[in-house]
Amino acid sequence: MSARFAERNAWVVLGGVHLLNQTAPRRVDDPIVLVRVEPQEIAVPGNTVIVRWDDLGACPAQALTVAGDKLSQTRVIAGADLFFHGIAGPALHATIGTTVTAALVPLCYLAEAPGGYHAYAPIHFFPEDACFVRSTPSPVGTGPVEDLRWLEPVLEAHNASVLQLNNHRRYYRTHFAGTELEVKYNLTAGTDIWAASMDLLKTLRTGGLDGCRPEFRDEFQANFTENHLFDVMGPETEVGYASFVRTVSGGHVLKRKWYTEDAFARREELSPVLDVAQSGFEEHLRGQLGLKVRAMPPFRRVRYDVHCESMATGHVYGIFFDHCSLMSAPHVVLSQCELEYRRTRGIVDQDPEGVMREMERIDSLLLGYLTLNGLADQRTFYSKRSFLRDAVTAHPELASLKV
Repeated sequence: MSARFAERNAWVVLGGVHLLNQTAPRRVDDPIVLVRVEPQEIAVPGNTVIVRWDDLGACPAQALTVAGDKLSQTRVIAGADLFFHGIAGPALHATIGTTVTAALVPLCYLAEAPGGYHAYAPIHFFPEDACFVRSTPSPVGTGPVEDLRWLEPVLEAHNASVLQLNNHRRYYRTHFAGTELEVKYNLTAGTDIWAASMDLLKTLRTGGLDGCRPEFRDEFQANFTENHLFDVMGPETEVGYASFVRTVSGGHVLKRKWYTEDAFARREELSPVLDVAQSGFEEHLRGQLGLKVRAMPPFRRVRYDVHCESMATGHVYGIFFDHCSLMSAPHVVLSQCELEYRRTRGIVDQDPEGVMREMERIDSLLLGYLTLNGLADQRTFYSKRSFLRDAVTAHPELASLKV
């Protein structure tokens, strides 16, 4: 066995797509191809594994039937030659024989572990790469990998979560739904938030935030919004803010946050798009919602979102570089970096409190990165509402330019 594969054993397991999508019954002669690869996990056992075909190099591939019969001798195939535009290539087909017509796809990523194997189910399969999430809470199928004792529990685990795994983005879930968990860092005046976000994205791609990578196929988003924020002063149970955010279609969504003091956790809610004219914002809040409000100066927000995924847990965190300026006084600016829990990409049950512990770890890493680059040196919970209140206090003339 090559020293390249000596430390830990891992495979990309290929088989007929019908074994995943259930479009045809399983047959005893269905092929299974065990493609030996260098371990691709960043965390062991982790939640998320990303495999890039071109990076795999030369891979020993062994073809069997689901009954365990050998279809051919082990062949070495370059990772780049496994698939062409998502279709099994000639080298791969040579391992299973010309009589087999199955459409081969990744069935799972399989990692050897004490007591069996951890399996990771495919959620994305592209010509360039694939993404897998762990589907077995504990190792399954003891014995040599060629014995295929792991195959039945792996397929059963996939079937148990088939509605999540076989539907686009259904594998996401959200802990603490309706609550925003967020830490902020006030950026040094004059920070170029585009350059800062691109540098952080590069740092994530190269492993600079330990255990994290950019979210697979959703690394970055750019946002440009106009916001009309109202300070909600009553009733007591409604204190916080209400902000009308213009959409690209011309309507507005209403963002509500409930809190008395700036804090890490705040209740949050977004409305559907409202057909309310700008001149009717305050009346909507007072008349329709029964709120006591004070209009604040409208502001324009430019935000660059870097999506950071923990490979160990599948928790996805937004790291936002944010530039807010008053529309009536563009020189009055709030520039921040924000770390926020967004969602979890995974199906294996996890302790939601782990989000808190992991956020503390990433907060520490991120603050270290910001400090090292001269962008910020302390965390805060300073909110947009506090910024606008302070702006009106410092510039009383802005109070007459609210809407």
